[in-house]
Amino acid sequence: MAPKKLTHQVTLELAAGNAPVVDLGKMLGQTGVNLVEIKKAYDAATAHQRGDIVPVVVSVFEDRSFALRLKTPPTAFLIKKALGDKGSSRPGHEVAGKITTQQLREIAERKLPDLNTADVEMAMRTIAGTARSMGVAVVD
Repeated sequence: MAPKKLTHQVTLELAAGNAPVVDLGKMLGQTGVNLVEIKKAYDAATAHQRGDIVPVVVSVFEDRSFALRLKTPPTAFLIKKALGDKGSSRPGHEVAGKITTQQLREIAERKLPDLNTADVEMAMRTIAGTARSMGVAVVD
């Protein structure tokens, strides 16, 4: 059997467990793929992460079938989630707050599959850089 021919590939950031069909329609409507089936597949795959933003790479093939590849939530989203109510977000300004080294390690371990390193310490440095750019300090 010959491999399927890829016609479209789109990366979307959607709410886990509850993908809005409107967002799917904007990006995938012209492909002719069944949007309701994509929503069902995405919602089922991300139901355990409800409340998070989970990026997904949607590959649409010539026969209008599709494949989903889930990614880890964006680093900035995970940092904001770790801040909880401790961080303040002012319109037009960076998030300000503090996260612990342990929280940084947890974020790095979660992001490891999508990073270009297999070393948690290197991942922590990458995540710390993102936190710094957001105005978030890492404390022990």
